[in-house]
Amino acid sequence: MLLIELGVPHELVRIDLLKGEGMSPKFLALNPNHAVPVLHLKYSDGKEQTLFESGAMILHLADLFPDANLAPSVSDPTTRGDYLQMVAFNASHLDTILWNIRLNRDLFPKPVRSEAIVAFNMAKLENEIMPQLEARLSKHDWICGDEFTAADCIMAQNVGWIRAYGVGHTGAVHDYAKRLQARSAWQEAYADASEFER
Repeated sequence: MLLIELGVPHELVRIDLLKGEGMSPKFLALNPNHAVPVLHLKYSDGKEQTLFESGAMILHLADLFPDANLAPSVSDPTTRGDYLQMVAFNASHLDTILWNIRLNRDLFPKPVRSEAIVAFNMAKLENEIMPQLEARLSKHDWICGDEFTAADCIMAQNVGWIRAYGVGHTGAVHDYAKRLQARSAWQEAYADASEFER
């Protein structure tokens, strides 16, 4: 979504993790953690770089294209600090909660799934995360205030997960999801979502 928001030419390569493509030597050379997303960059000076942490991708891309105004300036430290915090929150704390639910509800073989882990993380999502998001989004249209930022691109993914788990279908988070879905970059980025099965 952020690449589209920035207008950066890119090639999308699908990796089917459930078929083991993330364990191929070629893919492991890009990400030894055998996970997606992976971003391979080619810079204008001929250098290349691979990033495999989504939070780093968001921060780096937004900073590479300052004219897009998707990252608050360091000259506004409180806004910049909140933006950095929200990217880190999404890439670490919230992602961990959502991923633990996904693993134990859908991906692990049934004998090793834990209903207790699902229940624990769903409770955290409903009782801790949702009140925070509702409070933020009831005051402003976007996750860091009145302006759309790159943090909304990572939040968009997590809001999709949240809603897939049956949460966030009312209130400020619901309204936020609708604003995200109205963006042409969201529509293009998620146009193939129906091709992926739970």
